[in-house]
Amino acid sequence: MADFPAELRRALPRLAEGLLVTAEATVLGAALALLLAYVLGLSSRSARLPVRGAARFVVEFFRGTSLYVQLFWLFFALPMVGFRLEPLACAVLALGLNYGAYGAEVVRGAITAVPRAQTEAGIALGMGPALRLRRVVLPQAHALMVAPFKNLLVQLLKATPLLSLVTVPDLTFQIDQLRSATGATAASYLLLLGLYFAMAVGLSLLMNALERVAKARLGQEGGA
Repeated sequence: MADFPAELRRALPRLAEGLLVTAEATVLGAALALLLAYVLGLSSRSARLPVRGAARFVVEFFRGTSLYVQLFWLFFALPMVGFRLEPLACAVLALGLNYGAYGAEVVRGAITAVPRAQTEAGIALGMGPALRLRRVVLPQAHALMVAPFKNLLVQLLKATPLLSLVTVPDLTFQIDQLRSATGATAASYLLLLGLYFAMAVGLSLLMNALERVAKARLGQEGGA
């Protein structure tokens, strides 16, 4: 068994690279998920049945199937039908589709939770549907979305160890290399647990700050 502290010092540059890859996948996956959440969440409330039906199908499909299987399908099966993506692109797409489907329910639920009287007030002021949504409904819905989005963001971060299964050199991949070199399984994975915990705490603090800002804009107090 190699000396773990010495091997850890030598592995620090690789661990830093793996941490950056994990952060990149988290940020890009979250950005795609947020975009899809709004598109699918708003489409799920469309008055047009084909639009609403298509959005609901996409949401239920990606919520109802495993992220693990989705990632493997994109990486191993998609090339068989003529499309090949880089491993990191597969990971970002899988994370975005899966968590975007869950986020769509957050968007739909938050908009539904805005009191009907607010919409009626917008109608009384002569606002069209798009203007009411932008100026009346969404500002109030955003404050309701932040806490559920925080949970989804942390869940997305915790799903990134799957990236190592499709050859992405993320933090988990680099830690596993350290474990193989040292034989110190417990110490290696304890370090991995600590690093993921630190990242999750950082994301939670950031989202708590965003929640306070969203509530302050509405004249509300508090925030997690």
